[in-house]
This record gives sequence, structure tokens and C-alpha cells, in this order.
Amino acid sequence: MKIGVVSADSAYESRVAITPDAVKKLIKIGFEVIVQSGAGLGAYYDDAMYQAAGASIAATAEETATEARILTSVHDLPATLIEQLTAGQIVVGMLDPYRNTNLDSYATQGVTTFAMELLPRTLSRAQNMDVLSSQANLAGYKAVLLAANEYARPFPMFMTSAGTVKPAKLIILGVGVAGLQAIATAKRLGAVVEASDLRPAAKEQVESLGGKWLDVPMSEDEAQKAKATGGYAWTPSEQYIKDQAAVVDKAVSAADIVITTAQIPGRQAPRLIHQATIAKMKAGSVLIDMAAGTGGNVEGSVADETITTDNGVRIVGADNIPSMLAAQSSDLYANNLVNFITTLIAAVEEGSVTNELTLNLNMSDEIQGALAVTHDGQVRLAKR
Repeated sequence: MKIGVVSADSAYESRVAITPDAVKKLIKIGFEVIVQSGAGLGAYYDDAMYQAAGASIAATAEETATEARILTSVHDLPATLIEQLTAGQIVVGMLDPYRNTNLDSYATQGVTTFAMELLPRTLSRAQNMDVLSSQANLAGYKAVLLAANEYARPFPMFMTSAGTVKPAKLIILGVGVAGLQAIATAKRLGAVVEASDLRPAAKEQVESLGGKWLDVPMSEDEAQKAKATGGYAWTPSEQYIKDQAAVVDKAVSAADIVITTAQIPGRQAPRLIHQATIAKMKAGSVLIDMAAGTGGNVEGSVADETITTDNGVRIVGADNIPSMLAAQSSDLYANNLVNFITTLIAAVEEGSVTNELTLNLNMSDEIQGALAVTHDGQVRLAKR
């Protein structure tokens, strides 16, 4: 059974779905691997490295798709390539399912698609397949470095003969995987870090990394609800949201650097910082909006653009940060895919004389069923 690796849009994406090390793992399982020529160049993996790992090279994406039973990608496939797929083929990648306009085409072609973003992150056996965590971790690290490059002063405190240099004050809004890594990185660089999240349960994580929690008063009833759900299913009151906005406004207005990380799969990113707050910030302050590609946490941010406001605040629309660390991002993503693809294969009986792998597609499986977007000619995705 062959696994195909198709090239991403090089104008936007430098990552590759399967790396040479991942090729070796797949071959050991029993797969053959075919790679579109040049697919790994953005991540510094050339065709010779894939061949040395045991893969064969195809000249085009079409040739790759024709030979492969399972196609791997970083993002969705081009519509022209989807039209050439045949019933029974499988596509695995970050397919942005809730905004994907090609799902009906996949279903019509009889293709089974698995969107890696839909992985149930609460399942312990799914942790090594979690592409959102692996990519967000690197993105949080890189976002701090982008901020350091934009900021016209150093992060740490310096004692010099000419005077004391004060440390940068950095705010993190959104304390998921990316936010926690951003806190850790900023602290290592010497910044004073404060953080906020709609989940009160994140306070302990922030403080364990040396950050200061931006506390928002809550009623006893709200505190019980937040504690009971761990913060994830907690719906705050309008008063709490209003109080949090006031706390954030005060902190951001006095900050040197702000990094926003809040994203909701399939929806527009929540607006966390408005123009009224930006207008209060000092000239030279920096805003890194990690959600710029999905609508933006910062009012006025534009994906892949850096804007300087009238009062001298730089707003960086940091879209697709993992691609800036393509080599490492690809390594982690490829490992996630290998771990998932392994679940699609039937267990090989001990003493079996055949080397032929058998697919075991099981939509009742808690992982496969959650990730499957199209199967048996149907779009399975529940609408949001």
C-alpha cells in the first residue's frame, strides 16, 4: 500500500507532510512511500534525502495521487487534483473542515478525508497525533522572537554605566499551548510577563511558568462553575466578560508587547483588543496577532502585514507562524500523521506470511470517527 506526499503551496507554506525520517517509519510498518518532487524543499528536505530513506519520487502531484492509496498534505488539496481522485482513496491533512469548500467534491469522488484539527484532545491515546498542539507550541515560541525583532528595546533588564535598562512588559492573551510556550520563551528572554485567559483554571499554569495572572473578580457561583468544568465548558456572565475586558484594557494600555493567541476552529477569532485600547498604547509598542488569518484578535490587524498606527504602535498580522520554522514543524507534524495513519491499518496477525497491509476504516472508532469529514460518498461534518 502506497502513501503519497504532495507539495504544499510554496507561496504560503514551507512545511511538508511527511519527512525522510517519517518515510523510514512508514516503510518499517509495511507501506511504500511516493513523494512529489520538491515537496520537502521548503523544509530543507530534498528529493535525494527521501530516496535515501526509501521513498520513490514522482514528477507531479497528479502522478503522486494516481499511485497512492493514502495522500498526505499540510493543507487542503487543489480542486483540480481532487477531481482526479478515485473512490477508496484517503486524504489526511489539516483540511480546515469548517471553511473547506471542497468537501462535496471529496464526497462525490468517494474519497475518505481525515481532518487532523478535529482530533479529540482529551483522549490519552490521541496525544501523539495532536497537530494543533505540536504546531502551536512552536508558534508560541516563534511569536516571541517576532516580537523581539519588532520591539526597539531589549527584553531583559540591563545594569549599565549609563543607567538601568528596564525589562520589557509583555502581555499574553490566550493561555493555550501557544500562549504557555510564549510565556516560557518571554521569561527566558528576561521580560516581565502577565497573562489572561477566559479559563480561570489557566492561572496555575501561568504562575508555574513565572508569569503573573491578570485576575478578574468572579462571583462564588461562577467560581464553582469554572472549577467544575476545568474552565473549558464554562460560560461566563456578561458582567464577568465586561470586567475581564476592563482588566485587559488597563494591562494592554501599559504594555510594551502584547501577543494574542485565541483561535476557535471553524469560527472567526474572538476580538480581544479594540482600537480604543490601541490608542492608549505607547509609541513603539508591538502587537503580535497570531489569529490574523482567521479574522484577528486585534482590531485592524491584517494577515501577513505589519501596520504602524497613527500613535506609533506596530500591529503584526502573524499568519501561519509554524511555516517560519518549517524544518521542525514538519518533523513534528509528520510524526503526528504517522501515529494516526497507524490506526488505519488492521493488526497483522502473528506469523502472517503476507506483507500486504489491510485498511481498517472504522467510523465507530473514537479517533477515526471524529476526524473523518467525508466517507462513503457522504459529508459527515456536523455544522457549527
